[in-house]
Amino acid sequence: MYIHAVSHYLPAQVVGNEHFTQLNGLASEWIIERTGIEERRKAGPDENANTMAVEAVRALEEKVDLSEVDLIVGATYTPHDTIVTLAHVVQHHLHIPDIPVVSISSACSSLLNAIEIVEGYFALKKARRALVVVSEHNTAYYNEEDTVSGHLWGDGSAALLLTKDRQSPKDLTIHCVITGGAATSGKATTAVVLKPLERGVIMPHGRDVFSNACQYMPKVSQQVLYRCGLTLHDVDYILPHQANLRISRNVMQTLGLPEEKLISNIQRLGNTGCAGCAIGLSENWDIFQKGQRIIVTVFGGGYSYGAMLVEV
Repeated sequence: MYIHAVSHYLPAQVVGNEHFTQLNGLASEWIIERTGIEERRKAGPDENANTMAVEAVRALEEKVDLSEVDLIVGATYTPHDTIVTLAHVVQHHLHIPDIPVVSISSACSSLLNAIEIVEGYFALKKARRALVVVSEHNTAYYNEEDTVSGHLWGDGSAALLLTKDRQSPKDLTIHCVITGGAATSGKATTAVVLKPLERGVIMPHGRDVFSNACQYMPKVSQQVLYRCGLTLHDVDYILPHQANLRISRNVMQTLGLPEEKLISNIQRLGNTGCAGCAIGLSENWDIFQKGQRIIVTVFGGGYSYGAMLVEV
């Protein structure tokens, strides 16, 4: 299984830390120290998870032909519509009838769960060219006056074309994907919640999220490497879920890898949920060199986790 191409979309509006300083007194220096975030993107009044998903697909169409896509998997925990999902809106945009269209949510781990679903369709010979679209409209749900987590969130989307067979020498080979649920750990079912009728996204147990993320992402990364017969010395980059720069650095420290191997966009984009790692792949696609190996590792509310090893 291969990633043939990837693209992303970011809303135009940039929200700096000074907005939250004026709103609720949080100093920019404090936000940066605690999270690493300096600014984030915010969807416009006419944008939502569906429109951003389509924009990411439009960007992908500029790179590759999507006319033969035979599976669409969409992922978000911030939907614009829970009936006409972002995956169905993408199908409508592409005008491709009568193909499987699936939408999922496993919080910030949804990217890897979506890719794993594609892996299953490929294995069952039900598809050969799959479109994975991840999009988050966090600012539609958040309470920006919440001094605990209101300043964390950003909006954005990404689209990936996955193929069963190699299409190009620059394709990323997906060697292994492992996902899991950790709902039995800590305060999994209450640590991060999104209840649209009750203030939206809140994080009452951030410390528990932090400690479990720092535990599960390194652990599953090593499991992926072990399954592939590789070690940490064989890894060129780590792309962790973009939740908190301190978490990302802790993951690198636990793995014993230098920060030069860390791919991070949270400083500019905030927490873009399940879209963050896909955006990171898109932003760094041109720097990857033949033979390099990248681990994408994720952790989300609920709790959910996973890791994927890809090679150029």
